[in-house]
Amino acid sequence: MTVSNPLRPDYEIDLAPFTEKPVERTLPLATRLWQYAWLRKGLILITLAVIWELVARYQDNDLLLPTFLQTAVAFVSGIASGELLYKAATSLDLLLKGYAIGIALAFALTTLAVSTQVGRDLLSTCTSMLNPLPAIALLPLALLWFGLGEGSLIFVLVHSVLWPLALNTYSGFLGVSETQRMAGRNYGLKGIRFVALILVPAALPSILSGLKVSWAFAWRTLIAAELVFGASSGQGGLGWYIYQNRNELYTDNVFAGLAVVILIGLLVENLIFNSLERITIKRWGMQR
Repeated sequence: MTVSNPLRPDYEIDLAPFTEKPVERTLPLATRLWQYAWLRKGLILITLAVIWELVARYQDNDLLLPTFLQTAVAFVSGIASGELLYKAATSLDLLLKGYAIGIALAFALTTLAVSTQVGRDLLSTCTSMLNPLPAIALLPLALLWFGLGEGSLIFVLVHSVLWPLALNTYSGFLGVSETQRMAGRNYGLKGIRFVALILVPAALPSILSGLKVSWAFAWRTLIAAELVFGASSGQGGLGWYIYQNRNELYTDNVFAGLAVVILIGLLVENLIFNSLERITIKRWGMQR
């Protein structure tokens, strides 16, 4: 006996079209503004400035801690007179010289390290000995060798740039995949061409990280060295400006000099290094 399943009638429900309501919605103005990093960072800076002003007014001692407004006046006066700009230009000129020499030596050393066993041993030994040594500790020796002038400052700057950059670059070279290395060898690349065309692009995130770290080390080392003796003939940069005003008890000028040091660091970080990352490793998908 065969039992057939009864046919049930179709049952349909008419739904309202989904397109009647807009798929996209406009975000609130506050949400859209909060997406801008420069605005978020600006609010942080404004908050810190307000806290500074309140603490300074509560302490009521201009010699120890001038208010934010007093420091702003000293900063504007230093810029208007050209003194702060001159000091900053003097410091940056020295910094760029030492930074460039340090970069050249670091890449030469790492190229030798990835090419020969002797180079690897040399890099490992030198970084183990000299990288933990603070650059400012070499200042007395630099004064004996190069005298009171640019040579001493450039010497300590090169030391502060060379070892962290060499370590980061070599670490990046070691992280390059074997597939990329084999591709370079298949094209007949050797020596400097292999390093420049294969290793450097692949290790670019580590190289840029090393450049940022070595820049920070060099900037701090330069200001600290100038605090001690300035440059030739007593015409120093920002560090010397801070030291002189401290001796004369112009604390607002001291803070103005420190503000210039901070602003230069922020500008280099955001305008140069962040731009390099954005147009290279982030565009290539090597970093989020």
